[in-house]
Amino acid sequence: MRMFDVISKKKYGGVLSKEEIEYVVQEYTNGTIPDYQMSAFLMAVYFKGMSYEETFLLTMAMADSGDRLDLSAVNGINVDKHSTGGVGDKTTLVLAPMVAACGGKVAKMSGRGLGNTGGTIDKLESIPGFRTSLSKEEFIKNINETGLALTGQTGNLAPADKKIYALRDVTAVVDSIPLIASSIMSKKIASGAKAIVLDVKVGNGAFMKNMDDAVKLAKQMVKIGESAGRNTIAVISDMNEPLGYAVGNALEVKEAVDTLKGHGPADLFELCMELGAQMLIASDITHDRNKAYEMLSSVIEDGSAYDKFIEFVKRQGGDISIFDDCKSLKKADYTVDITADKEGYVHHIQSELIGEASMILGGGRQNKEDKIDHYVGVVLSKKVGDAVKEGDAIATIYANDKKKIDDAKALIVKAFDINNQIVDTYMLIKRIISCKNV
Repeated sequence: MRMFDVISKKKYGGVLSKEEIEYVVQEYTNGTIPDYQMSAFLMAVYFKGMSYEETFLLTMAMADSGDRLDLSAVNGINVDKHSTGGVGDKTTLVLAPMVAACGGKVAKMSGRGLGNTGGTIDKLESIPGFRTSLSKEEFIKNINETGLALTGQTGNLAPADKKIYALRDVTAVVDSIPLIASSIMSKKIASGAKAIVLDVKVGNGAFMKNMDDAVKLAKQMVKIGESAGRNTIAVISDMNEPLGYAVGNALEVKEAVDTLKGHGPADLFELCMELGAQMLIASDITHDRNKAYEMLSSVIEDGSAYDKFIEFVKRQGGDISIFDDCKSLKKADYTVDITADKEGYVHHIQSELIGEASMILGGGRQNKEDKIDHYVGVVLSKKVGDAVKEGDAIATIYANDKKKIDDAKALIVKAFDINNQIVDTYMLIKRIISCKNV
């Protein structure tokens, strides 16, 4: 088989066979196929697309390109949640202990962030002593005994995806639905998840900018999960403004803890309740959404979700004393309030610019080698629909480098659109997609 022939076939819209797809994945992963040919192949896929069967075969070939994590020793159905990414998205920190407190088994493998904000691993590493690298045995033991565990992704988990994604990133083919779906689902399948809940973001701060594309992606991923024997549900959620108020690693940990204590932002709590309900349904703890909501509300009200978070942090070596009073969480050296220059209503917040401001301050990575400053970021004071008076604080910058403040401030000012029209807030939960409606 020749790569030239596979590229040519896809260039003219041909449907690739199982053997052809496996050949491309295997030979590119082991270095036989050069980047220039793989780039041509990916561009052909971008313009000609893939059938569902091709996308599923690509997913499974990438999942099988390295190790698969065997979680059969976990007692019960282990469930994982994956977000397609959004500014201020700290849902895992809230969701995992909520679901575990309801009897779920949350097995979470997370990565580091690249771009606007840190990943879940980066957020947790702002807790002194927290270990994000667990052995397989420790990972499974923590899931069985605590109900949840979180570890960084291993280097040989779906290595084909890692290599292909890096090439997609520099060849302008990131936004291809078959390639996005196969990338996400290959990692979830390889990581051993038996049930998967997907948070597919849509809006100005999301990968999918419009609802049609978000639905297509969600349906594709749910169908792949079901074909692979995983109970899979997708929640499409709005990302036309940052989730919650905090953007930045330690700042988001504090907001997550506030939410577990029952006084976090309304939008973050609403999304965690819906995702948590779907996780309980996907893992067969209940099949009644209303019952799931009751269970999740109960573990917030009685404090058991927060207790589960503390148990989780302690088990993974984190210093739990900082949560006795969240004021003891380390803070940045400088705080600067950004104020409104006119009266009106917050009409629009460009999420990407808020995320970029946090990244400039050091809260995210522009290159994968960059070191993150865990204690910098942005905390919003106003959200879409809020009334604003001239001089009101709309956001606060947390910085450790004075020289970076002005650039971050300019982005935040640009992100806020304030005018005299009253605006409706966004509907956060857009749609639920399961195997029943793909």
